Amino acid sequence: MKGARAVARDWNLMNVPFRIATGPRGLPLIGVIRDVRKDTLGWLMRTALEHGPVAQYRFGPGRAYLVTHPEGLKHVLQDHVKNYTKDHFSYALFRRIGGDGLITSQGETWLKQRRLAQPAFHRARISAMAEQMVRAAAELAEHWSESQRSGTPRPVVRDMMALTLRIVGEALFGTDVRAEVEAVSAAFNVLSEQTVERFRSLRLLPPVLPTAYDRAFRQAGATLRDVVGRVIAERRKHLEDRGDLLSMFMLARDEETGEQMDDAHLQAEVLTMMLAGHETTATALAWTWVLLEQNPEPERKLHEELDAVLGGRLPTADDVPRLVYTRRVLDESLRLYPPVYVLSRKVVEDDTVYGYQIRGGASLDMSPYVTQRLPEFWPEPERFEPDRFTPEQIAARPRYAYFPFLGGPRQCIGSNFALMEGTLILATLAQRYRPRMVAGYTPRPEPLITLRPADELPSLITPRERSTTA
Repeated sequence: MKGARAVARDWNLMNVPFRIATGPRGLPLIGVIRDVRKDTLGWLMRTALEHGPVAQYRFGPGRAYLVTHPEGLKHVLQDHVKNYTKDHFSYALFRRIGGDGLITSQGETWLKQRRLAQPAFHRARISAMAEQMVRAAAELAEHWSESQRSGTPRPVVRDMMALTLRIVGEALFGTDVRAEVEAVSAAFNVLSEQTVERFRSLRLLPPVLPTAYDRAFRQAGATLRDVVGRVIAERRKHLEDRGDLLSMFMLARDEETGEQMDDAHLQAEVLTMMLAGHETTATALAWTWVLLEQNPEPERKLHEELDAVLGGRLPTADDVPRLVYTRRVLDESLRLYPPVYVLSRKVVEDDTVYGYQIRGGASLDMSPYVTQRLPEFWPEPERFEPDRFTPEQIAARPRYAYFPFLGGPRQCIGSNFALMEGTLILATLAQRYRPRMVAGYTPRPEPLITLRPADELPSLITPRERSTTA
């Protein structure tokens, strides 16, 4: 008997106008909510493998679809993008954290914001930030050295979060936020956990009740706004063009009215970039340390490249194109554990996606975690193999078989920044150290706003020797 995917491949689209997607039945009133809450990642994988490239189900009272085939993703994210909007309750929840910034805005507002921010992410500007990235990573290496000597485990997730938050603060906003790291991290953890819990339980009312739960959400949001407010206020005192993202936002004027951004709008943009710009890269790096420990041969190849290219010195922006295998390690980590593991859109009008009927008004879900593990595009999908990302392998796959930074006009504006940052951090730290998880700890994914390892990845810092062939 053929599986759902084989049926979908054999079906001739010329015979009928569309197919009706199948999917898990769920329960009355709540649909699949209970199953999603119990095992989000497992439910997503089972639904895709059992019901094919487009699945249909009920999430609460509403209709929803899961699209996993690259051609269907191309239709939604690129070819027919205006029919799939961010008027979705998941983004309404996120706006409670970051306001209406670049991630959540739409239409003309989004287009203005994107055009305004784009120059800050040009390759030349990003390359100029490399020195800041490496300097921050080298300082963390010294802290790791102290932990290595004392035998004290490091919370690697927390280390990566603090490192990338520092880099985002310095590189994009010209601000030293090291004193704020603990407060920002604690506040974001509360908001991330509650946002996901509220989404999975359809708890959509604003957090205005006098309960401990709602008070914790409000307090965490106030903490983040206070931090960002201080950053903006300090820069207002000495307003000048420093060439960073915050300067561009603060000095920009509306072409029609001549007005500048007010502090509320600035706060939304800075908060969005600060959170999205550090959490995703930190999560990807944390999983990279896990995968390297679990896969000695790729780790050995990584070390050989670092020794051959760098010879013990710190990396620079000019080294990034030469760190080919290092980048492949990062790409493969992003394949197996994409920080943005699922995203949603609101369907505006009836449509046909990869030959399947899609109803207007429904929700549409996409999952890089699922698509990037489909056996038809990724042989032995659970295996960590960085050489999947040779130019030949990349050219042989559909474009949207791999989309950790999404795609189309809403592709992540900071993808090049994140990839260079991740490559330089990995090169700086992996030259000297091999983090090893403490005995008894088993890494497991924790699907919050991002897909981070649970329990902060407690690890012992062990030194490594340069290869004798370097």
